[in-house]
Amino acid sequence: FSLEQNYPNPFNPSTKIKYEIPNVISIEGRNLFVSLKVYDILGNEIATLVNEEKAAGNYDINFNASALAGGVYFYQLKAGDYVETKKMILIK
Repeated sequence: FSLEQNYPNPFNPSTKIKYEIPNVISIEGRNLFVSLKVYDILGNEIATLVNEEKAAGNYDINFNASALAGGVYFYQLKAGDYVETKKMILIK
């Protein structure tokens, strides 16, 4: 698994987040359930970018933060037992 740093960072108003799901099979014998969420500095969930089963592969998703205030945000990838969080900065 890998979660890359968003690009560009800092950003205004949108950024791209890339992640990779390796060729693994979940316990149930199907694709892994993947979630990618954005949180504010207080830990409040701001957006859900991915919330579904995904096959192995490389993915990228655009996050548009035009409705958000400038500041520090975190994005977190969860897939199976894997969890990784990274920081991004929105400049207004």
